[in-house]
Amino acid sequence: MANRQVRAVDALLDRQGRTFSAEAGIALADRPAPLYQLLVLATLLSARISAGVAVAGARELFAAGYRTPAAMCGASWQDRVDALGRGHYRRYDERTATMLGDGAELCHQRWGGDLRRLHAEGGDDPTVLRRLLTAFPGIGPTGADIFLREAQAVWPGLRPYLDKRVVTGARKLDLPTSPQRLAALVGERDLPRFAAALVRVSLGGDAGRVSGPGEG
Repeated sequence: MANRQVRAVDALLDRQGRTFSAEAGIALADRPAPLYQLLVLATLLSARISAGVAVAGARELFAAGYRTPAAMCGASWQDRVDALGRGHYRRYDERTATMLGDGAELCHQRWGGDLRRLHAEGGDDPTVLRRLLTAFPGIGPTGADIFLREAQAVWPGLRPYLDKRVVTGARKLDLPTSPQRLAALVGERDLPRFAAALVRVSLGGDAGRVSGPGEG
């Protein structure tokens, strides 16, 4: 059983072991700009839209220079709509453009543009961090899970952060469903990649939604 699980995990990491932040071109680090970019990505992934389209929308926003709260605030609403449109993020583009502007303003006013301050306030308590994150427009419980699942790469005190979407993927592969036993199958540094791969499994592949119907 153990050998079969090891082979399954190795194959999964080889095939789908890429974080969503890496796919969006975010060089994730415990610094203000990358953490804000992860928040933007989590906002886009929270909508009922394919993960691929959400990632493409994020890449277009970043390519346009909207990589910090100040830059996002400095962009016009139409600028944000246009960038999302270039990523084919059209179904929710107008609403999301508004949320991104409001969220950038909140990030600037409440956290000084630095989400490390949010981490300092919440510590490594997932319940507190989720509550703080859901204050951002467009970030519900699912969006907070998306953010923290990826942030564990640079906030090691969160590890293992394996939420219900990850566990659903593990169940499909007949892997352990307790976070501790699941985390024991990979090294700590591979946890974010492992979590992202299991999310894709839970959704039937990387073209699925990261948030399910009614979530986000």
